[in-house]
Amino acid sequence: MKILVWQWGRRGAGPRFAACLADALRGRPGIEVALSLCRNAEIMAGASPPRCEMPVRTYRGKLSFLARLLTALPFLVARLHRIRPDLAICAMPGPLDVLMAVALRLLRARVVVIVHDADSHPGDGFPMQMALQRLLCRLAHGLAALCGHVGVRLQAQGLAGNTSRALLLFEHPPFAFDVPVAERPPGPPRLLCFGRLLPYKGLDLLAEALASLPPAGRPEVRVAGCGPDLPALDALRGIPGVTVENRWVPEPEIGRLLAWSDALVLPYREASQSGVAAAALAAGRPVIATRVGGLGEQLAAAPRALLCEPRPDSLARAIRTWMAEPHEAPQGADAAEAWRQAVSALLLAIETALPTRASPARRRAGRIGVRGVRRPRPGTGLAGPGVLR
Repeated sequence: MKILVWQWGRRGAGPRFAACLADALRGRPGIEVALSLCRNAEIMAGASPPRCEMPVRTYRGKLSFLARLLTALPFLVARLHRIRPDLAICAMPGPLDVLMAVALRLLRARVVVIVHDADSHPGDGFPMQMALQRLLCRLAHGLAALCGHVGVRLQAQGLAGNTSRALLLFEHPPFAFDVPVAERPPGPPRLLCFGRLLPYKGLDLLAEALASLPPAGRPEVRVAGCGPDLPALDALRGIPGVTVENRWVPEPEIGRLLAWSDALVLPYREASQSGVAAAALAAGRPVIATRVGGLGEQLAAAPRALLCEPRPDSLARAIRTWMAEPHEAPQGADAAEAWRQAVSALLLAIETALPTRASPARRRAGRIGVRGVRRPRPGTGLAGPGVLR
């Protein structure tokens, strides 16, 4: 079975998510993998770029986007015809993915879209993001939601869970960055708030929670990420021991940020799931997070996660609880193994919910790739591990 994984973002978690997914698929008996990334993706310029069989040029502005929208379909069909994928997985939706889905449908490939967010967050995304994503979802044969919260929203929107479009669950495995090991200097515990600095991230909750702590019982806090200059950032800057870095953090620096921290805080007002939480788990850092959206689901099995309500007093109590605990040496999750297990479950779910129409020989080859994964128990109501009906 030939599987194509694609994601055409230039920065952020999308390209890394796609590369991790492709790496977890590679080497399985009977499966051939091709990865398609943007040529200008930040991850492609790193010290160890991922293996990419189908690099593409996307766009650099509105006019470039319109040109690609009008001319890219024949190009995509020709490129895909050489690969001839049986299954194509969109790792994270983007503006040009509708064209890719049309090209794949013309070649009769099965299309699965991994949906990270079913609704846009305040200040997040690009114009027409959700309209394009919903059109992409309607062109897919199956949708893989990264948490049950997103899956419920997709069902409510009428996009999945019906006879024509399967709904699958695919949990977000840990993100492993190169975290350097350095001797920890003496001082107060270090708390990192990392990611896009947007209104829904609850930066105002964090400012109020930190301001309510006595100076002697306050951690050293670093807020790093890119976003508009919000009033909450000014409030954070005014708290002793808090540093705000409003800038884009390139991929090579993320590991150093994680190495600096003793824990990460996610004070979100709303969320689906979090790539930052996934990076913290891989680095062995505790996570303090508000119980909103799919965060509770994502962190339910995390050994050192503290969940609180999206209120300043509840967040302050969680920070105090973390500071009172003994700070153990970081022990990160095995990210590679977690990705392999998650991908095995996803492949079995796809095989169960979206059976291939290929020849019997090709079907046998596809089944080899998920050999050893436990079949669903009778009476569970699931069409496969992580499949919702």
